[in-house]
Amino acid sequence: MTVTFARYTYSMISPTPQDLETPARPPQRVAKELLESSGFLLARLGFGFKARAIETLNRAGCELYDYGLLAILAEGARETQATVADALAVDPSRLVALLDSLEERGLIARQRDPHDRRRHVVSITAAGERELARLRQISLELEQEFFAPLDPDSRTTLHGLLLQLAGHNDPRCAPASEDPIGPDRPPR
Repeated sequence: MTVTFARYTYSMISPTPQDLETPARPPQRVAKELLESSGFLLARLGFGFKARAIETLNRAGCELYDYGLLAILAEGARETQATVADALAVDPSRLVALLDSLEERGLIARQRDPHDRRRHVVSITAAGERELARLRQISLELEQEFFAPLDPDSRTTLHGLLLQLAGHNDPRCAPASEDPIGPDRPPR
C-alpha cells in the first residue's frame, strides 16, 4: 500500500532488497521565503490535512462531505437543500448527488416541503445519527494525529486564532453569539 502526502509517495509495505540498497533521498526543502509566509503554511497544511481526511474517509467507506452534511442536519437548523448547499459552499447540483448517496444508505430522508412543494426538506435518520457518531470519532483521531506536535494549550490557542480568521474571511464560519465555540472551548 502506498500513501501520497504533499506530492510524496510513501510505501506502506516491507522494503524490497533494492530499496535497502538505494539510499533514500531527503525531500527537497521549500524555499525559505515561502516558509516565512503564514498564508503559504496555512495552505500547505490545509491541503495536507484534506488529503489525509479524504484517504481516511475513503477507507471508512465515506465521502469527504458526508461528515459535514450529517453534522449540519443533526443541528436541525438548516433543513432545505439550498440552505445546506450554502452552508457547505457546495454547488446545488453537486449536493443533489451527495444527498442521493446518503439517502441510498438510509442516512438521510428527503420530503417535499409542505409549505412550498418546489423545495425538499432534508433530515437525518437514526442510522445517520449513528454514522455521524462514527465520523466524529474518525475526525477526532485524525485531528489528534495531525496536531500531535502541539500541547493542549497550543491547540486551544491555534483553534481560537483559526476561528477568528475563518469568521473574518467567511461569514459562514463566524460563530453565533450563543455558540460555545471559541478560545473558551477546548479544541478536539
